[in-house]
Amino acid sequence: MTLREKIIACLGKFPQKASADFEIVDEIVENGYIKQKVYYNVEPGERINAYLLVPNGVLPQNSCSGILAVHQHAGQWHIGKSEVTGDVWEIQEGMYAYGRDLVKRGYVVLCPDVLSFEERIPKEIDGANYERFAFTKRVQEGSCLQTKCLHDLSAAIDVLCSLSFVDENRIGVIGHSMGGQNSLWITWYDSRVKAGISSCGFGKIQTIFRDFVNHNFSLYVPGMADICDMDEVLCDIAPRAFALTAGINDGLFPIDGVREIVAAAEKRYADLGIPDKFLADIFDDGHCFGQLQKEKLYSWLDKMLGE
Repeated sequence: MTLREKIIACLGKFPQKASADFEIVDEIVENGYIKQKVYYNVEPGERINAYLLVPNGVLPQNSCSGILAVHQHAGQWHIGKSEVTGDVWEIQEGMYAYGRDLVKRGYVVLCPDVLSFEERIPKEIDGANYERFAFTKRVQEGSCLQTKCLHDLSAAIDVLCSLSFVDENRIGVIGHSMGGQNSLWITWYDSRVKAGISSCGFGKIQTIFRDFVNHNFSLYVPGMADICDMDEVLCDIAPRAFALTAGINDGLFPIDGVREIVAAAEKRYADLGIPDKFLADIFDDGHCFGQLQKEKLYSWLDKMLGE
């Protein structure tokens, strides 16, 4: 079996695919772009809301790059896509509004909620307990929460690729923290993603366990520790493009493990003769997505997707 086949086996049973049946339910004119509330299927019988950000002046015959912007965790289950669009925040205004940043650079950006965040929490339960329930239920069913996230994010890419003004050959994904974790995974899983960006999103699992660090439930894929670590997942993305940031003082991801991942990826991309398709920015700070990191990664993304 290939590495991919082994990891897919660990991920277990995937949900059933469904036709998106995409519809626009609301629209707001913002400064330089349109924000649309959209509605689509992720599974048969499960429809979700998302925000679609479209730059001003985009016409059906245009061919824009499409970006999937995935929100962080931060223990703020009541906030998901609305932080990425810059409408709601609790940590720092605008720091994690990378969806809004990128639409202003000319990208079409889709911002969904991950399961158990914002509009994807049943009324009968709070977000923290629902995240745990969603994980344990899927493990019992021979799957895991990361598998559900991959399925739903792939459905979001279906939506992006269905838009007449999006070039399906220029799809990217970006996320911070849990969003960066999902950025790595969906870039690995879905070959339609040509460039992925992870801000403070992952480290080596063995160093996370070594240092007794707890993470979001979707990090844990049953049996994967016997197969590989995150450096091998990242290297398996090549030759498609990927960039990451990591704070030296990020307590969630021990920096020695991150440096091992970077070294492995740099060698992989160099061996393929495409070192420019991998970018790592290790910076002197903690768990954040600062302006200097944004400027570096946004410029790199422009080059990778031809903006």
